[in-house]
Amino acid sequence: MSDYMLEIHQIDASYGPIQALRNVSMNVSEGEIVTLIGANGAGKSTLLMTIFGSPRASKGYIKYQGRDITNIAMHEVGRLGIAQVPEGRRIFPAMTVEENLIMGTLPIGDEHMEEDREKMFVMFPRLKERRNQRAGTLSGGEQQMLAIGRALMSRPKLLLLDEPSLGLAPLIVKQILNSLRDIAAQGTTIFLVEQNANHALRLADRGYVLVNGEIRLSGTGEELLVNPEVRAAYLGGH
Repeated sequence: MSDYMLEIHQIDASYGPIQALRNVSMNVSEGEIVTLIGANGAGKSTLLMTIFGSPRASKGYIKYQGRDITNIAMHEVGRLGIAQVPEGRRIFPAMTVEENLIMGTLPIGDEHMEEDREKMFVMFPRLKERRNQRAGTLSGGEQQMLAIGRALMSRPKLLLLDEPSLGLAPLIVKQILNSLRDIAAQGTTIFLVEQNANHALRLADRGYVLVNGEIRLSGTGEELLVNPEVRAAYLGGH
């Protein structure tokens, strides 16, 4: 068994002729919040998608709880206890809030559906208020809450989030990040991909910096916050 919940070892990945990831190694231990920061186009979303096998890693391996998942089918990854909140949220706009949450139970079945739905309504009271509303009519922040809630309905051990703060007002960003802190405190391990380096590094136990498809730096959230290279590139020098 690996000591890590998620272990990514020297992977390459490409979209057609374009190599998006080069020799990327990183790990996430159980109970951690780990963040991956980097500029737009650095390959952050590609790394998350590679965990789910689209695109496939052309070199190296990805292990989850000691099991090699590099080449298993995408739907199998979800059944292992990994859930993803994709960039752009990708909720089902014509379905109600409640129906979207129910869709989150597909990997595990509906045995705990009612209990878990009530938990989501406690975590995100706005979703309870809007439970019968079509998801496409929600605000951006509410849609992000719904995307997180839907992912949590599969009872994941590992939650992957791709740019959850993107396009949201600062107050809503704070609410979303506080909810992630609560989710982690309740026992879910979090791997967060985020352009907002300041927020992400303050939240995370550890972080990695991805530059042009390669890991450039790693350290604790606090170490990276004060790193001169990180400050200059991602924190506006502050």
